[in-house]
Amino acid sequence: MHNKHKLTIKYIMHKLHMNDGQAYSLAAPLSRYEAPVLIFGCGNTLMGDDGFGPAVIECLQTGYQLPATVWLEDVGTSIRDILFDLLLADSKPRKILIIDAARQEGRTPGELFELPVDAIAADKVNDFSVHHFPSLNLLKELSETGGVEVRVLTVQVQHLPEEIQAGLSPEVEAAIPAACDWALARIGEAA
Repeated sequence: MHNKHKLTIKYIMHKLHMNDGQAYSLAAPLSRYEAPVLIFGCGNTLMGDDGFGPAVIECLQTGYQLPATVWLEDVGTSIRDILFDLLLADSKPRKILIIDAARQEGRTPGELFELPVDAIAADKVNDFSVHHFPSLNLLKELSETGGVEVRVLTVQVQHLPEEIQAGLSPEVEAAIPAACDWALARIGEAA
């Protein structure tokens, strides 16, 4: 066996220690049902600023080196099915980070803000994002009964088109690096 291959195997078998003291093997890629930290980007890339979540996931995948214990996924508008599967799974992640776009009165386009899941009143869910309803109840249940830390970061949209129009507004696009920084900080926090 060549030395290059021995080094590769040694690296792959190396254990990664996270803040919680547990060791996670890098021997096999984790799935969304095995990773302790899940980051989901929600949104429709064909509907203007609604594509913010997927754009942040793409930036994290291409511009950052994340621990093998983090699962990144552009979930588009299908987060409800994924959350339902996670709720039924035997093993739960420690943390779920959701990145999405929203429209909230009084905020500036491109402004990032965190939405506490338990603070969103049921009658106000549609004021924030179409991706949170009916997923809000699933997020609450994962948090309350599954012991999962759930964090939701949203960006204030500039424009959501009535018809298909791909591409983010300059204000929302400029918020991508800060959203990546937010995700990295949450990954580094102990659950």
